Amino acid sequence: MGPHPAVAAIRLAVRRVLHDLLTEHHRAPAAVPHAPAHSSPHELPPPPLVLVACSGGADSMALASALAFESPKLGIRAGGVTVDHGLQPGSDARAADVVQRLRELGLDPVDSVAVTVGRTGGPEAAARDARYAALDTAAERHGAAAVLLGHTRDDQAETVLLGLARGSGIRSLSGMAAVSGAGGRYRRPFLELDRQTARKACMVQSLPVWDDPHNADPAYTRSRLRHEGLPALEKALGKGVVEALARTARLSRDDADALDSWARQAEATVRDAAGLLECAKLYALPPAVRRRVLRRAAIEAGAPAGSLFARHIEEIDRLITGWRGQGAINLPGKVVARRQGGRLVIRQG
Repeated sequence: MGPHPAVAAIRLAVRRVLHDLLTEHHRAPAAVPHAPAHSSPHELPPPPLVLVACSGGADSMALASALAFESPKLGIRAGGVTVDHGLQPGSDARAADVVQRLRELGLDPVDSVAVTVGRTGGPEAAARDARYAALDTAAERHGAAAVLLGHTRDDQAETVLLGLARGSGIRSLSGMAAVSGAGGRYRRPFLELDRQTARKACMVQSLPVWDDPHNADPAYTRSRLRHEGLPALEKALGKGVVEALARTARLSRDDADALDSWARQAEATVRDAAGLLECAKLYALPPAVRRRVLRRAAIEAGAPAGSLFARHIEEIDRLITGWRGQGAINLPGKVVARRQGGRLVIRQG
């Protein structure tokens, strides 16, 4: 008798990601650091290490159990990391408990990383920034090939709705990528699976899970969306809203990727010999491409990508399409955009 369907589904999702990682790993033996001088150029690199980011919740515990089950069969080393945000009493003890659970699954190495959450961008964004910084550090310290994240199709649907509410354009509607981060570090195996599948997999395997009270706290936007917004949409529109939003994310990502590629190619054609953006040439570009060029330029000048919204890009765009002698545009990160002599100058200060 095979595993429960929920368990089989999560294991299959993880197996596919591990197969991809193994293929990538074997294609790039020269990229392995500290290879012995006597090793043969045809020798396969040592097995990669894959970490799972685990909060102790159902999604990440299901992911951790699937990684622990599948990795030995493929000769992949598997470890874990949990991040203690320090936002709730007893968070350090809870992190220690997660570490113990991961070790009991057979994962090694396993780390607990305490972070200090700032205030930039609001509590949810600040916690996310601190978490990813900690995961990046852990991955680099251990030389991990990838970090697996337990985001589900439900999380994807919420992300699409949040992007829609912000009016941030097609890139926000594309939600979370299955592969993201520097060098494709982050992998999300569960984007095609719903949250209940992960929870069911934990239940049938008797895996203890922790339900973060912040996930039910109406003070947080995503929590309100999860417990009020999405149920209201399903009540009004019928079942299938989550699946439709996840499908929108996939389609939007394809479109956004194509436009980003076009913008990268176009950028070289709209700069003068000194590297400044020429307003007349920018004006000739399709708006979707031009705004991507402007966004890239603002980020390169030092504007934080996470704080740069559609309204900022629209203000810069008006320096091109609605020029009336207006003054400089102040952007996040103390970046300033101004029009000078038919050129667009974007720089800090």
